[in-house]
Amino acid sequence: MNRFLLVLLFGLCGGLAAHSAWYAWRTPANHELADDQYAWMKDSLKLTDEQYAVIKGLHEKSSPHLQILADQVRKMRTELEAYEQERRATGQVDFVEFARFVDMRRTIDAECAASTRQLIAEASRVMTPAQRQQYLALVSASAAPLPN
Repeated sequence: MNRFLLVLLFGLCGGLAAHSAWYAWRTPANHELADDQYAWMKDSLKLTDEQYAVIKGLHEKSSPHLQILADQVRKMRTELEAYEQERRATGQVDFVEFARFVDMRRTIDAECAASTRQLIAEASRVMTPAQRQQYLALVSASAAPLPN
């Protein structure tokens, strides 16, 4: 009986350890910004403490969703690289697979753009008109396409 309980205890501990390791491996890394990384916004836009707290909360609330989207973009890039390597090796193009990839890319791009626009709109609502104008100029400049 004691041996049975000991084996059961080791089995439960092993299962718990495996589950914890799997969960830690599959959980996205914590990419939340530290207070000093928000400091440029507070200083540059001259935000009050209340505005700063609201904007920081908005970023922290949207961070998990944006991280999931970033992971999907990374996965998509990996798939495209694998597709390109296979295409070069075989010399054939799988148009169905490529169409699926393009459709997935459009969907993720649209969701990324919508999430970003929503975050910008929510953050700008707590700002004064002058702060909002400066903020929108900053984020629109950073969203401008880069020259080729």
